[in-house]
Amino acid sequence: MTTTGYVPISSEAELRDLIGEPSGRAVTKERTRLHDRDKEWLAASPFCLIATADADGNCDVSPKGDPPGFTLVLDDATIAIPERPGNKRADGFRNILSNPHAGTIFVVPGRRETLRISGRARLVRDAPFFSRLVVKGHRPQLALVIDIEQIFFHCPKAFLRSALWQPETWNPDALPSPATITKSVQDTPETLEELETYYGPSYADRLYRTV
Repeated sequence: MTTTGYVPISSEAELRDLIGEPSGRAVTKERTRLHDRDKEWLAASPFCLIATADADGNCDVSPKGDPPGFTLVLDDATIAIPERPGNKRADGFRNILSNPHAGTIFVVPGRRETLRISGRARLVRDAPFFSRLVVKGHRPQLALVIDIEQIFFHCPKAFLRSALWQPETWNPDALPSPATITKSVQDTPETLEELETYYGPSYADRLYRTV
């Protein structure tokens, strides 16, 4: 890839000269323990993104979703996120084994703010609290436990700019089906028709089925 014409930023001093320094609430909003408002947000959130990096700095972001309140508050400084059946790549989990840190963003549909939590992360294969993480009869094989080091509410600007929650801006049919995308970018043995069946209505029936 050519970088001709690029004007790089190579230091924090250059970055600050360009964008300025944070001030006011942007500086003071960081906390290290869960407030009752944070717990209310987690209880209402059905979706989060988890960012990790391995020891060499290679990054991953993984979405996690379940019924609202799926993230369990263990105490004022610790949360647990259950793992459900997936593709078994475990990219983020492998990162955590070599670099035990994670950053998360918790989303509540219709709300333009987000809750950001980051801290030291560990994988737990069993614990007494697992019985509180059962959904549709599925008990997670493991959970991600985060010892909170930083927590704060993030402003709504990104959601306002993107108009994410405004249905009149949605256009899912602008893109091909999941099966078509998969067949386009991967050399798969399945035919397009087989992939359409796989990603069809029965896909939702397999969400909590360990295969």
